[in-house]
Formats: sequence, C-alpha cells, structure tokens
Amino acid sequence: MTAPADPSTYPAPEELLTVDGLSLRVRASARRKRVALTVETDATLTLHTPAGRSTAEAEQFVRAHRDWLLTKRRERERTCPLSPVKRLADGEVFRFLGRTYRLAVSGAEGAGGEVRLIAGRLVMGPDLAAEPQAARAALVDWYCRAGRNWTGHRLQPWAARLGVTEPELDVRDLGDRWGSYRPPQAGAGAKGLMSLGWPLFQLPMHLIDYVIAHELAHVKVSGHREDFWRLLRTALPEYEERRAGLDELGRRLWMGEVR
Repeated sequence: MTAPADPSTYPAPEELLTVDGLSLRVRASARRKRVALTVETDATLTLHTPAGRSTAEAEQFVRAHRDWLLTKRRERERTCPLSPVKRLADGEVFRFLGRTYRLAVSGAEGAGGEVRLIAGRLVMGPDLAAEPQAARAALVDWYCRAGRNWTGHRLQPWAARLGVTEPELDVRDLGDRWGSYRPPQAGAGAKGLMSLGWPLFQLPMHLIDYVIAHELAHVKVSGHREDFWRLLRTALPEYEERRAGLDELGRRLWMGEVR
C-alpha cells in the first residue's frame, strides 16, 4: 500500500490498498458516510470510504466481502470489452450486418471525405486515410448512414408485432449503449425517438433485430420490469438467447479506435 501522510487513516483522495492479494484503489471522501466496494468495467476494484477511516477497518471490510469481490470480478473479466484497434490500410477488415468487408485505400475511387461501399469493399481516399481522426469520423458516418437505411425497412414489421407506434429513427454514437428510446415530446401527434448505436451494425442481423425489438418494447413499457420482458417475449420468444449472443459478440466489436 502506498502510505498516506498518516498511515493509519485515509485523508488523501486516492490511495492503493492490498488485502490478501487483492489490490484496490481507495477513494476517500468527506461526503461519504459508509464504506462500499465496486468492481469497475475493466475488472479493477475500488474501495469507497469516508475520509479519516482507519486502514484496519478498510482491510476488515474487504475481507468480509472477499467472496463477493472475487465473484463480481470473474463476471467482469468474462464480459469486459475485447474491442480491436483498426489500421487505416488496405485489407483491414470491417463488418457490416455480420459480413466481412475489406478496406481499400484508393485514389481513383476514394476522393473526398466520405467512405463508400464499392464492389464489396469499403473505399476511402489516401488523404483521408492519412488523417486517423478524420478517417474514423468518416467510417462512423458510413455506419450511421448504412445502419439508418437498413433499419428503416425493419421498424414497421417489429412495431406491428409489438403493437406499438413506429418511432422516429436515429443512428449515432451512444457510448456504451446499444440503443435508447425517448417518448414523444410536446406536440400533438409527435412520435418518440429510437436511437441505435452505430457499432451495433457490425453484428449479424438477428442480433440487431433483438435491439430493435427491445427498444420498440419501450414505446409501450418503460423500464425493465416483468411486464416489459413479457411484452418482448410475445414478439420475440427467443429473446434471452439473442440477448446472450449480443453480450458475447458485442464486447468484440470495433468501437472506433484506430491507429
């Protein structure tokens, strides 16, 4: 453990604590009233403690919750993202609707700042490929445009199955979420808005359909109570199998990192 000014307490905002082989980042706060533990998305461990608590008390708390920490850490390690980093070079593989497309850096067909799908290849110009952030933005824009076009033909059948009004559609960057639904805003006849994250469109179609059906179910039921899953099951009886497939394949998708 990195020793603070007073080795028996935690006056500093962050320290490192090791207890029986477990390493935890310690976050001390004068506002906090209780000690708590979290397992972060990258499987690291954090101890949250009120400022001034003793290290002995912290160690005792960690030992008392060791089994819970180990179980949660294994779950995090099993589901943590394995997102690849993509090269902006000829032959790099990108996926769309579960199919593989290779990148072609071409001066002849890749002029301008857009990415285009030509003869089974994603084409961008060499000037664009030489600017990683601009190239990334162009690739994301292509996924947004292609995903929006594809989904436009899928909403009506799923909305009919679920007995809901077809919402407006948006495809954009949603961070670590696959989709979201916003109810109608003020105004007579206004529709809700369903947003889908662009990385979703790398997946096979049946898994994208699961996310579409999931978000459409929110048109009728907010939250994830039993009535939500019951409604989703009426339209998609195998939703649990598809949700598991999304959890497994989703953590392996390209999320936009380039080199």
